[in-house]
Amino acid sequence: MRCINTVDAVGHLLCHDITRIVKDVVKDTAFRKGHVVAEEDIPVLLSLGKDHLYVWEKDENMLHENDAAQILYEVCKNEHMHPTPVKEGKIELIADCDGLFRVDVERLDRINEIEEIMIATRHSNTAVKKGDRLLGTRVIPLIIAKEKMQQVKETAGAEPLVSLTPFRPMKAGIVTTGNEVYHGRIKDTFTPVVTEKLSTYGIQVFRQILCDDDQEKITNAILTLKEEGADMILCTGGMSVDPDDRTPGAIKHTGVKIVSYGAPVLPGAMFLLAYFEDGTPVMGLPGCVMYAKASAFDLILPRIAAGFPVTRKEIARMGNGGFCLGCKTCHYPDCGFGKGV
Repeated sequence: MRCINTVDAVGHLLCHDITRIVKDVVKDTAFRKGHVVAEEDIPVLLSLGKDHLYVWEKDENMLHENDAAQILYEVCKNEHMHPTPVKEGKIELIADCDGLFRVDVERLDRINEIEEIMIATRHSNTAVKKGDRLLGTRVIPLIIAKEKMQQVKETAGAEPLVSLTPFRPMKAGIVTTGNEVYHGRIKDTFTPVVTEKLSTYGIQVFRQILCDDDQEKITNAILTLKEEGADMILCTGGMSVDPDDRTPGAIKHTGVKIVSYGAPVLPGAMFLLAYFEDGTPVMGLPGCVMYAKASAFDLILPRIAAGFPVTRKEIARMGNGGFCLGCKTCHYPDCGFGKGV
């Protein structure tokens, strides 16, 4: 940086904030560090007693932080999101719809390994609402080498770094199992919980079928819901290893492909996920879904709602962060549960 006459400062970048003080009236920042001096700024600067300014020297091989932030935005941007105006070298992305936010974490890491560069995002596979902030970008210095920003673009590649996929309109069928509910010995308190969780993603329950612990009846109920056009089928109860619990076997006998019976998540270890050949998901929900604020079901449901098939590998990776601490006051989803992937 160098000191120059204020009248010669047009087009230069300020190296420091300039404060405006009027006794008993105002004290604020008239010009911020990194501001590009314009012709109309000169009289104002002079009125603030600034006959000289410390500025960065112009260099054709360097970029201003605002221009660099624009490049970072370009490698991130995708459908269903919009940028905030650039301010002090920072641009944020805002969600235009409810949906599932995903990040290519490996590419993000490679970009953030480049010195003087930063992109900070929400966790990948996070369910977000319209208007939520998704990420922020900026470079660390006021000016940065064009060559380094070219390295960012090459590292990022042609595909956007992040995505936001709107939740799909879906209808769900529920198979409620268990002699105790079927014969009216106890009230069904499971279905209302599941219905409420589904409604968060705009998923409507179009039919519920009650079954006793007869495996064949459970299998037929699942197939009936499939024939009636269910976009997803959920089976509640009967998911433990108790010999009387027939739901896992009933699901298997429908001909679906079992992705995983069991998940490295507590609560939710006995969760089951399967798919019909056409991609219709079938889920076996353990009893913890009824009383736990968050479980394996809550981690997987947003992905299903956005239309992403969930693989066994993805479920296996949920072990990192999949241990709920059972806090006295639950703050999910504003906590670490399920945030490992």
